[in-house]
Amino acid sequence: MLFSLPTTLNALLTFLLSSSDGSGPPTVVPTSHSKPLTFHLRHHHATTKDTRNIFADVSPSSLSSLAPDEEASFTLSPTRIHVPRPPSHEAFTTARLNSFYGIQESLDWKDVEVGGPDVEDREVLLTLAKMTSNSYYEPGHAEWYDLGDNWNKTKPFGWDPDADGFRGHLFVSEDNSTVIISVKGTSAGWIVGGGGPTTRKDKLNDNLLFSCCCARVGPTWSTVCDCFSSGYRCDQTCVERALADDGLFYPIGTNLYNNVTYMYPSANIWLTGHSLGGALASLVGATFGAPVVTFEAVPERMAARRLHLPSPPSVLHITHVYNTADPIAMGTCNGVSSLCAIAGFAMESRCHQGQVIRFDTVSELGWSVALGNHAIKVIVDKLLATDGDWASSVPAPTLQSNEAAWFSGLWPGWGKDKDKEEEKKKLRKVPKPRMASEVEGGEDGECSDCFSWEFGDYKNLTNQGLLGL
Repeated sequence: MLFSLPTTLNALLTFLLSSSDGSGPPTVVPTSHSKPLTFHLRHHHATTKDTRNIFADVSPSSLSSLAPDEEASFTLSPTRIHVPRPPSHEAFTTARLNSFYGIQESLDWKDVEVGGPDVEDREVLLTLAKMTSNSYYEPGHAEWYDLGDNWNKTKPFGWDPDADGFRGHLFVSEDNSTVIISVKGTSAGWIVGGGGPTTRKDKLNDNLLFSCCCARVGPTWSTVCDCFSSGYRCDQTCVERALADDGLFYPIGTNLYNNVTYMYPSANIWLTGHSLGGALASLVGATFGAPVVTFEAVPERMAARRLHLPSPPSVLHITHVYNTADPIAMGTCNGVSSLCAIAGFAMESRCHQGQVIRFDTVSELGWSVALGNHAIKVIVDKLLATDGDWASSVPAPTLQSNEAAWFSGLWPGWGKDKDKEEEKKKLRKVPKPRMASEVEGGEDGECSDCFSWEFGDYKNLTNQGLLGL
């Protein structure tokens, strides 16, 4: 059954109220930073052609009808992380709007400690990557990843076959303390997802968010906005206005986030996504101060600046996981002769915001740079899986001297203590997170987008009203 948002909220709230003691909303247990969270698939989300967010609930009756060996659940262990949050969404929106008009406003950011994903834990990343991959499919699809013992066999509710926009899944912990929004990326046969009704709008968002100037890759290209002037000149105000359209995915994503907070007002919300979905997750996470883990995300820092998102004091709550053999995440799939351009995608951005976990598959595994390495299945099956290429081919990094002494058995009782043995097993299986600016910067330490372009006021649009903000 497919619901419009008001109907969904009524149905969902009715279910939540009926599942409590009848005296009010369900009790939300504060997230324990060490207690594992058990999640269930509760909702699918999608966007209609008129940009309405729609949800489909996995009904209690569907879950109760499952066989004992078909329990729809999986677990993740959170950790303590700090996230910067604006004083209110209204204050954030006002500061953003003022920035469009050249008025810089300082926000009183709040440093909030929440239960977030442990990005240094391979199992946590693996589970999130599988959830991200599943955002392209409905449960039961051949490519749907099993997220635990006999994971989800529920019926595939939720996606109108004609819905052409922002879509994915919502996963909710048993105690309603944490919600994970998994955002689908670009559906295209040459990347993942095999095409589908969202392909056209996915491509439009890609070309607006990640191109230097309206996808003006070469003189024969049809641009997606009228901001190109001549040569390598582009009207800055025009580009910023083009990204502010309500029908594009960023404003739809912020609306989705607000809808989820309405349904789960006391929950921590995490976001994850792949490719375009990862970039959108990052932009929404930067807006609301929510933990984000992306996989092979298109570099999105340029889009954040063009959207005039106020800069928080820290962006370490945003983590990008990608590999060096993926030209899209690395920002090298550009130019008229690139495979991205041949397929009609102007992927010209190079810089991520936040921190990155970069698997150096070119140097460590000898991989060749290829578009096939952009697929989320590469991260899941080859880099994060216990039997994948990375785990079997890349040795653990050298430990510090005091740790080395401990692990080498110089301390009495080593090898007999199970807790210490578990710590040994937790030797880093993923690269250490580092600031994106540190990893992606050039010789001068600065990462630059579209350095060959000149941006300015070429169409006399600066003083005209900015609609759609």
